[in-house]
Amino acid sequence: MYRVFEALDELVTICEEARGVPMTTSCVVPRGDVLELLDDIREAIPGELDDAQDVLDHRDKLVDDATEEAARTTEEARTEADRLLAEAREQAQQMIAEAEHEAERVVARGRREYADLTDRAAAEADRMTEAGRQSYERAVADGRAEQQRLVSEHEVTLAARDEAGRILDRAADDAHQARTDCDHYVETSLAEFTDTLESVLDTVGRHRHQLRTGQVGAAAQEHAPERASA
Repeated sequence: MYRVFEALDELVTICEEARGVPMTTSCVVPRGDVLELLDDIREAIPGELDDAQDVLDHRDKLVDDATEEAARTTEEARTEADRLLAEAREQAQQMIAEAEHEAERVVARGRREYADLTDRAAAEADRMTEAGRQSYERAVADGRAEQQRLVSEHEVTLAARDEAGRILDRAADDAHQARTDCDHYVETSLAEFTDTLESVLDTVGRHRHQLRTGQVGAAAQEHAPERASA
């Protein structure tokens, strides 16, 4: 085809450069050169026409091949999307199972810690109560002994009674403060454990919600066409 255009360009050049016939629009051209160029064009055109006809003859086959390839690609993309969706669901279920297992483990550990804290708090309260009672009894015994020793002296006796009362009040205040501190420690530990448990349960709830609404599957289908194109 390149030779056809080249010969046509040469014919145009010959006509433009040809000597004109006076008083007319005609011109004198070299017959041999023009005929030679026309022969070149005649020889070049059939080959190009044959190539064009071959393209037309194979058009239907090319269309059928392209259609078949498109169908095969579509089927492969659909299969890949189904595989990715199945994998995403399996991973989501595994994550939920692991989260539930972790939640159960945290709950069990929290229960053990709660029981341990409660036992220790109760033991500490009993110990401090017993210590206060013993201190109270010692103070009472000391007060009574002092009272008997100073029974003959009225002012000393009154002072001993006052001191015994102060000792008893102080022992009672110490026991009450110890019990209050113990209750506060147990309440703070339980609050921290409750926050941790709620966070874990909230995570499990979100994964279950994502699995029910199919958000994980939708993400897998969005990526499937990209992998099929690649």
